[in-house]
Amino acid sequence: MPVSTSSGLSIDQARRIALRAAGLDRGRPSTPVGPRQVAGVVERLGVLQIDSVNVFARAHLMPLYARLGPYDPSLVDRAAGRAPRRLVEAWAHQASFVPPETYRQLGWRRRGYLDEAWGSIREVPVRHSAVVADVLALLEAQGPLTAQEVHARFEHEHPARRDGWGWRWTVAKTALEYLFFTGQVASAGRNGAFERRYDLVERVLPPAVLAAPEPDEADAVRSLVETSVRALGVGTLTCVADYFRLRKAPTAAALDELAEVGVVEPVTVEGWGTAWRHTGATVPRTTSARALLSPFDPLVWERTRLERLFHLRYRIEIYTPAPRRVWGYYVLPFLLGSRIAALVDLKADRRAGILRVMAAHRTDGAGFDLPAELAAELRVAADWLGLAEVAVGDRDGAVRGDLVGPLAAELRGG
Repeated sequence: MPVSTSSGLSIDQARRIALRAAGLDRGRPSTPVGPRQVAGVVERLGVLQIDSVNVFARAHLMPLYARLGPYDPSLVDRAAGRAPRRLVEAWAHQASFVPPETYRQLGWRRRGYLDEAWGSIREVPVRHSAVVADVLALLEAQGPLTAQEVHARFEHEHPARRDGWGWRWTVAKTALEYLFFTGQVASAGRNGAFERRYDLVERVLPPAVLAAPEPDEADAVRSLVETSVRALGVGTLTCVADYFRLRKAPTAAALDELAEVGVVEPVTVEGWGTAWRHTGATVPRTTSARALLSPFDPLVWERTRLERLFHLRYRIEIYTPAPRRVWGYYVLPFLLGSRIAALVDLKADRRAGILRVMAAHRTDGAGFDLPAELAAELRVAADWLGLAEVAVGDRDGAVRGDLVGPLAAELRGG
């Protein structure tokens, strides 16, 4: 049933609600970070998006760093790669790490792969049914295995493509991804090259999670929507649906049901119109975080919401030709207090032991000593990555952005 809309929120209030809900409203802990702190961030966010780009750091590691500061990335590897697993991979917000309980809530997506998956996955049972059966038998006998290891068993009959462009998946890889999407196999973790190690799902999920009944779609979507609104604090229907890539109609129905039991409430937000706020969300008086954000951080991944909250149009420009890039190749928003104060194109030059600032642009640094704050954060990030220094410019000294001069001076002074 329709629910009446409560009083409105200003953009400033919505922004501070969003920062607190995301765990980005205050400074990072000064105590050592262990499994409990990592689990706390995962519980707050509900999902860590995975991406293979490693120009700075892996995408799933960055939201934890932004909220916890320097920590041991092996904590994540252990959580996803050793029993009993606290993180498992699933198609959630794209490829993601999620808690095992959330994996079960996504079962309807796996069952409905004909509607939920892309074309090459939907076609697998028709085009490669014999290979699928053989791959499944191989994993049962020898898993966990990477796609390359599985392909080696099938290369004679199904050689790899050498032409064209794109992912160039082998038949073995395609069969594995079908089995992964449909939940017949799972990721037992990643190897040093960040390749999935596929295994039977019953050897990956914790026994208690396996034994629990899988919820139906309506109950599962309602749980996912509740997680989304709690992590967002406040957001439009589009924002909430995007969090786990849900369709809008079932998301809207779930929001109405959650509103009836007092979990969420409709609000008006300046410039947004109707939005949804978690009833447990609060507005901090001040915010004091300082953090580099991944392009795949839940705070920034829905770009329209980011633009409305921070008055900043930001796009990842990896696939944009270099002459047409506005900000740089792999640009990280720099959060300072309640503002995204700068955009910084960073590259971890691991061979040279240098964190390179390829570009640095001021966006909204009013009220801050922005060069000093950014320089301090870059030194912390370099130390976390095991890099000895921070340098402005690539190996040839090329760099761009209105912040590079003051930043370089600050780094020299430090």
